[in-house]
Amino acid sequence: MDLNDNSKAKQQIKLYQSFRCALQGITGPILKERNFKIQLAFGLCTILLSAYFQIQRIEWIIIILCVGLVLALELINFAIERTVDLASDYHYHELAKWAKDASAGAVLLASIVTVIIGVLIFYPYLLN
Repeated sequence: MDLNDNSKAKQQIKLYQSFRCALQGITGPILKERNFKIQLAFGLCTILLSAYFQIQRIEWIIIILCVGLVLALELINFAIERTVDLASDYHYHELAKWAKDASAGAVLLASIVTVIIGVLIFYPYLLN
């Protein structure tokens, strides 16, 4: 085995570790966060509803993007809240409140937009 092979092996291990950490970053909130579980449940229901109504390809793309965006923002919100709690040592601070409220607000805004998009997509299917 030459030096180049060893370097490739180390890169593959680092890549594997990166994916493992990223997956832990998703599974942690699934197990610990009520809001993430709720968002995930709504997302899964939306996917099932999409399959039931056999929505168009472009509608699938929009639904998947919306669900993914809300879940990704929920993960970011989770990270911000934990970081703020760590930095503030769980003591109240006005700036910490603003940071946490703003990140939660981003999730809420994306959720509202997603619901509106869902209504626009599913309304014609529900009429039939």
